[in-house]
Amino acid sequence: MEKTIDIIAMEHSILVHNAVHHLYDGHPYTYHLRSAVDNGLKFIYLIPEENRLNVIGGIWEHDSIEDAMQTFNNVKDATNVMIAELAYACTNEKGKTRAERANQKYYEGIRNTKYATFVKLCDRIANIEHSLKSKHRMFEMYKKEHEHFKSELYSDEYKDMWDYLEILLDC
Repeated sequence: MEKTIDIIAMEHSILVHNAVHHLYDGHPYTYHLRSAVDNGLKFIYLIPEENRLNVIGGIWEHDSIEDAMQTFNNVKDATNVMIAELAYACTNEKGKTRAERANQKYYEGIRNTKYATFVKLCDRIANIEHSLKSKHRMFEMYKKEHEHFKSELYSDEYKDMWDYLEILLDC
């Protein structure tokens, strides 16, 4: 049986993150990737059926360029153009501070790439869920930057995800 594109993306992303020994708060990085994908699966009904496997693939690959020394072309060659576009859109800009890395160009790239907001919301929800569960200091930072994050990316298309995010932040 031929592998589906989401499985190909999962295998590639796990391989490249393991190769750089990237950790997520002391856990293997797959901990974060699986959490983000779980959120994608929870809200997948918001994505047209014909794009769901690519979007899940994009969630698996969302940090590959930024954190695992991959390029757009590496991701594209391992998966496809749509998944590479999603990973590229979710890659922070260069910068010395968090604000510099998540600048106007970054948010514009997410807004202008179909389904990238969905992928970014899956990532953000996973990060907030983890910071809540582990009582990590990042929770307050996510809470503090939420209004700006929302002002940059909100659309009614993903209202259910935004509502869930705000429930998490009200905890």
